[in-house]
Amino acid sequence: MVCIRGCVCVLMLIASTGFSSERPVSDLPQDQYSYNDPIISKLKPERARGRGFKLEFSVDAPLGVFWNYKTNFDNDLLHKNKYITSHKLVSYKDNLVITETEYSYKPGDVFNWQTTIYPDRNLLEYELLNPEECGQKYHYGYIQLEAEGEGTHVTHVAYFDFFGASFWVNYPFRGGMTEFLEYTAHWEQQFVLEFEHQYQ
Repeated sequence: MVCIRGCVCVLMLIASTGFSSERPVSDLPQDQYSYNDPIISKLKPERARGRGFKLEFSVDAPLGVFWNYKTNFDNDLLHKNKYITSHKLVSYKDNLVITETEYSYKPGDVFNWQTTIYPDRNLLEYELLNPEECGQKYHYGYIQLEAEGEGTHVTHVAYFDFFGASFWVNYPFRGGMTEFLEYTAHWEQQFVLEFEHQYQ
C-alpha cells in the first residue's frame, strides 16, 4: 500500500495480500531483529462483512526519523521489499496523497491508495480507492506513531474484505496473516535502521 513515504505501502500491502500458499521468506537474517517482536490482534470488522487486524511493534529510531520515513511517498527504496513490484507517487496536495502500487502476489493489478496525513498527531489514514479492480470489497485503516523512549511505537489498524479473507486471517501456517505481518514488521524494523541516515 501509499507508502508512507515508505511505510504505509509496506503495511498496506499486508491486508491486501489475501491468502497465498507461498512462504514470504525474509531477505534479512532473523537474528538481526533485536528490538522486539510484533503483537498481532484480530479485529471484528466495522462493516457487516470482512476482517481486521491490529499490528503493534517498536522501532529503534526516533519518532521524527520514522515519521519522515513513513511520509516519504516518493521512495525508490521500497523496491527493496520483495512484495512491492512498483510504486509511484501520483499526487501530493496539502495533506492528501495518492499513490499507485503493484505487488508481486497480484501481478498486473494497480492498487490506488489515498492517504491523509495528520502531522500534528503523527497519524496516517489510508483507503484503497479501487477495491473492486483489486479483488476486494473495501480496504482502509490507519497507522499511528508514538514516541517510546528514544524509539517509536507503531500501531497499524486495518479493515478489509476479499474472497478468502477469513481463511487468510486464521491460517496459522506459512502464507497466513500472522506470518505476513511478522515479516513486514521485522522488515521495517531492520530497514529503517539501515537507512536512518536518509531520514534525519
